[in-house]
Amino acid sequence: MEKGLLVVVSGPAGSGKGTVNHILLESPEYAFSVSATTRAPRPGEVDGVNYHYISVEDFQKRIDDDELLEYTCYCGNYYGTLRAQTEAALEAGKNLILEIEVEGALNVKRLCPEAVLIMLLPPSYAVQEQRLRGRATETEEVILRRLERTREEMEFLSHYDYVVYNYDGQAEACADRIRAIVQAEKSAMRRNPNAKKIFFETN
Repeated sequence: MEKGLLVVVSGPAGSGKGTVNHILLESPEYAFSVSATTRAPRPGEVDGVNYHYISVEDFQKRIDDDELLEYTCYCGNYYGTLRAQTEAALEAGKNLILEIEVEGALNVKRLCPEAVLIMLLPPSYAVQEQRLRGRATETEEVILRRLERTREEMEFLSHYDYVVYNYDGQAEACADRIRAIVQAEKSAMRRNPNAKKIFFETN
């Protein structure tokens, strides 16, 4: 069985990464990495679906036991990717999507150089601001903080393998571009070092 690909999808608020990832997950070839967190569940969230909700003590033990592929502390809570879950999905041939922030993405790339890092962006910074304000769900302070965070994240853009723009009303096309990236990466010679041997030995 062909091993799956570890696909990290990052993107600032308003990039539409949740929508795009949902489209990708409609295909059985893709799976979503459910992160572990120490924060309390929000109304409507389900353990094992949105996050694996665990205590700080449990999270710390998993760090000590090297059970986390990557982790970070954000706004007083820990978030991390479970190593065993990740490895099981990849061995099952699933392309595993990690929807994580820049810090976590760089940690994944350091520990798993074969991972593919994709930055999903709105068409422009101006469009991002329009989308955030159009939600009408956040205070001005929160919007400005998110926009400032975007400026900080863009300083790490060169560490990513690909950038994909999510234009208004084109989430499906955006998902298609990510699918194309995954297929191209799977066909790369560096991922198929035994191609000649397999070619001559396969009946």
